[in-house]
Amino acid sequence: MTAIASMDRRSFLVSAAAGGLSLGFGIPAGTAQVAGAVREINAWVVVHPDDRVVIRIARSEMGQGTLTGLAQLVAEELECDWSKVSTEFPTPGQNVARNRVWRNFSTGGSRGIRESHEYVRQGGAAARTMLVAAAAKRWNVPAGECTAANSVIRHAPSGRTLAYGAVAAEAAQLEAPAAVVLKDIKDWKIAGKGVKRLDTAEKLNGSLVYGLDLRLPNMLTATIRQCPVAGGKLKSFAGAKVAGMPGVRKVVAVDGNAVAVVADSYWQAHKAIEALPVDWDLGPGAKTSSATIDAMLKEGLTAENAFVGTRIGDAKTALAGAAKTVEAVYSYPYQNHAPMEPMNATALYTADRCEVWAPTQNGESALAAAAEAAELPVAKCDVHKMMLGGGFGRRGRSDYVRQAVLIAKQVPGVPVKLVWSREEDMMHCAFHPVTQCKLTGGFDAAGNLTGLHMRISGQSILASLAPQNMQNGMDPVVFQGLNAGGTEGQFGYDIPNLLVDHAMRNPHVLAGFWRGVNLNHNAIYVECFMDELARAAGIDPLEFRRRYLKPKHRAVLEAAAAGAGYGKAAPGVHHGLAQIMGFGSYVAACAEVSVTGGKLKIHRIVAATDPGVVVNPAQVERQVSGSFVYGLSAALHGECTVKDGVIEQTNFDTYPVLRMDEMPKVETILVPSGGFWGGVGEPTIGVAAPAVLNAIFAATGKRIRSLPVSKHDLRTV
Repeated sequence: MTAIASMDRRSFLVSAAAGGLSLGFGIPAGTAQVAGAVREINAWVVVHPDDRVVIRIARSEMGQGTLTGLAQLVAEELECDWSKVSTEFPTPGQNVARNRVWRNFSTGGSRGIRESHEYVRQGGAAARTMLVAAAAKRWNVPAGECTAANSVIRHAPSGRTLAYGAVAAEAAQLEAPAAVVLKDIKDWKIAGKGVKRLDTAEKLNGSLVYGLDLRLPNMLTATIRQCPVAGGKLKSFAGAKVAGMPGVRKVVAVDGNAVAVVADSYWQAHKAIEALPVDWDLGPGAKTSSATIDAMLKEGLTAENAFVGTRIGDAKTALAGAAKTVEAVYSYPYQNHAPMEPMNATALYTADRCEVWAPTQNGESALAAAAEAAELPVAKCDVHKMMLGGGFGRRGRSDYVRQAVLIAKQVPGVPVKLVWSREEDMMHCAFHPVTQCKLTGGFDAAGNLTGLHMRISGQSILASLAPQNMQNGMDPVVFQGLNAGGTEGQFGYDIPNLLVDHAMRNPHVLAGFWRGVNLNHNAIYVECFMDELARAAGIDPLEFRRRYLKPKHRAVLEAAAAGAGYGKAAPGVHHGLAQIMGFGSYVAACAEVSVTGGKLKIHRIVAATDPGVVVNPAQVERQVSGSFVYGLSAALHGECTVKDGVIEQTNFDTYPVLRMDEMPKVETILVPSGGFWGGVGEPTIGVAAPAVLNAIFAATGKRIRSLPVSKHDLRTV
């Protein structure tokens, strides 16, 4: 085999810089700055001498537009020229070194803007205050006589002006203000507007570097095979059988359940690992199938013990005394994240330093995983965040980062890029949890809905991924959209007797946070069953919901219904409704479908959303449309099945996604009511499936209670 070239850290950094790779940025506050250099005003804002402004964004960008939205909020308070704004990612290592000045690096749960809007705005306002103060000091006038707009500071009495770049050096030396006053939303000029995304041009011209695109000097590439059954172990492998194949540098065991081949190129590593003889200890999970999982969940539907998420009144007594009861059982399958960019990370390990380049949704988690795998202090490690070619919650886990470091440790001094094959990516996802739900509703003699019991049986995400967040053994995430109180996941209906409980049943297949999380199936369960209750009561589904919905829920539903012309569809076209509240926002949809000869056509979906405050209207519309692509893919086609403990769907030929000709027209109605900040990337996924399923019933009289739709015969009898 060819000898592996060694390179010390200094040589690597020099060659990387020469090759156009920029490591790090700006100059930390308090460090002397050379005259004419780029000026860091504070952690959020860097001003160049030519007035270009760099805004630092800690959250990850994976197509959802957080990069642009957060930059808008900073720029709004900074009062800078938007045409001169660009962005960059700080690293989690720098965040630790600076006492977590950028706070949370995690991007998930539609939290990018809704959880960080206040402090990023404060960062922009503080930088503006410092720039104004620097200009006032130079002019020897009170700062109160100066104003800032479009990156120019003006002294009103004298008419003098200075551009930001001209005073950045002085501003950088000033002490940050102890407190700032944020602008009233009604006065926004950049935020709240549909400005163009900051990353579009680079995507179009191909210059944007994703994790998979990264090239470093002398870099090697690795690929991996993991035990096909979750929980299984690696017994042995015959590395000598492939050691002489072209380009192969090393064959290594990884973490007790995987083996990797390191080679000069991905294709060489891939061909070698395909040929590598491996013996696995599959473990007890190998006895599991979709049928055994289904039986496990069915048992939970009637089990005596369950965790109670919501209890209002006495639902069981109300149902026992009801004049009429309605019962239904729904189910939701495993779903794969299936991002276009498979898992990958690049690591450079030496005895005293570990650097990682990774497309990650959680930079701090990735840093912790890298440090643990490297067996080095966090201060001697860092993670350089790359653009993500899709995340959807999958890249919140850092298993692939850990693997990259463990492999790089066995090839010290050389950067190694780990790339999962598509098959590995599909088989070793942390899947959308599988659940079933038994719903029972009861009416009194006057036809009023007096009781509802929802029994969910299925997996807990937190039990395996974040057990520290469990609450006395209960997983609160299970009840997304079903909690009766609070501001997140608030149950929309006023029902006097309500019980929502969960029988936890955890198969060996790993469950994870999948875009929309538990809200996706909970919305199906609630909204399709509400449709069933309406039909049982002989009441139009919209009117039935109006009777019980809380005001904000009703407002978005009525907006969607009105926008779609509910009840006025063309002959052969039928409407279906759904609403839910999750991730801090109220959302609703009205789907318009036809079914001809058993073939479904979704013509249009009108969606209404109330996120409280809208930072970029155009971005919200794109997010809503994108969420329907994802939600309808799951509803129409998505299903992962298990045979002998192994996920059967290994590529897009067996796990199809929505095709362009299947995508309906999407119309978005924004109804922000103000006073709160909700998410927009995930909540509307929840209403995609139930709106369509209810419309299918209206068209065919067939009630679909399990997904995907593609496995059902939609022909009318």
